[in-house]
Amino acid sequence: MLKNFLSAWNKISLVKQIILGLAVGIVLALIAPQQLSGITILGDLFVGALKAVAPVLVFFLVMSAISQHKSGQKTNMKSIIILYLLGTFLAGTLAVVASFIFPVELVLANPEAGSVAPPEGIGEVLRTLVFNVVSNPVNALLNANYIGILAWAILLGVALRGASENTKNFLGDVSEAVSQVIRWVIRFAPLGVMGLVFNSIATTGLKSLLEYGKIIVLLVAVMLVDALVINPIIVYVNTRQNPFPLVLKCLKDSGITAFFTRSSAANIPVNMKLCEELKLDKDTYSISIPLGATINMGGAAITISILTLAATHTLGIQVDFASAIILCLLSAISACGASGVAGGSLLLIPLACSLFGIPNDIAMQVVGVGFIIGVIQDSCETALNSSTDVLFTATADIAAKKKANK
Repeated sequence: MLKNFLSAWNKISLVKQIILGLAVGIVLALIAPQQLSGITILGDLFVGALKAVAPVLVFFLVMSAISQHKSGQKTNMKSIIILYLLGTFLAGTLAVVASFIFPVELVLANPEAGSVAPPEGIGEVLRTLVFNVVSNPVNALLNANYIGILAWAILLGVALRGASENTKNFLGDVSEAVSQVIRWVIRFAPLGVMGLVFNSIATTGLKSLLEYGKIIVLLVAVMLVDALVINPIIVYVNTRQNPFPLVLKCLKDSGITAFFTRSSAANIPVNMKLCEELKLDKDTYSISIPLGATINMGGAAITISILTLAATHTLGIQVDFASAIILCLLSAISACGASGVAGGSLLLIPLACSLFGIPNDIAMQVVGVGFIIGVIQDSCETALNSSTDVLFTATADIAAKKKANK
């Protein structure tokens, strides 16, 4: 009986399994949130397993790819980085335009805000970024410092380009073994998602979010427009083909898991697997995916811009469009350096608010609002950020192949 069930279950696609796990989690959270609270451990175990193996995966994949890179062999990293930066800036600009067209005000509160420490200025953010690059490699792996992991993996990969073929094959075998572990972990995604969604609904509930409905609707609407309008335009301009099959596949296969794990780092293995399915160049995506988890921050730019401008509307501060565009640039640059800080994009809000002379105590109340709506805001932000890592990597790959075939 059990064997037949498992056989039938394995024939169902992973995405359908995840959707089923999502539905079961919602139903159980609404029926018996207290009695079945132990289900939350499934979500914690799934995210914990992904976070545990992701730094090791990135380290060995990048080091192996670079060590085996042959002189003259082309990658698309330049194009991908340009797409990352362009996508982040356009997302922030879209948020600014939406905030001017649909101004919203905040119900300021201060839960949890006092327990976090935002960066004091752009100098501190950039200093953190630089010191993350030169972090001890062991500490970088232990603390999931992806800037440091990437830096050391690249340096060691370059140094090992002159190594013997046996050494390079060993690195390749280790990276493949870690990738296999990732595939095993991902098979448990339906149970993990069930635990995660159960925890979100059982602990936060749906009623507590209604008070902040307008800001939530604006954030989600802007992220949807970015995902379904701006990003497809970027893809079409670069590939000259219908962008929606690729856009929707990335949202489905990457965005759904990122929505519930709420961690770009935890979603790196999922994105690696998706790139493999799309038959992208491994030498490229093994670097671009972990890099994207650090610098491709369209969702963060949207969150920072909308919440900061909502604060200015609440306080009656007049903001000209030029200053708002500077806000976009600041949020995009800052997100790269602060992505590893607990609280993510929310901790950049006081820095952005300082552009408009908003006192820090008020700015931290805005951060408090961010924590309240974080169940939805952070989930949507991570889904947008993580899915576009694969989207832009695939876009650059398709564009390069078209160019080569001309």
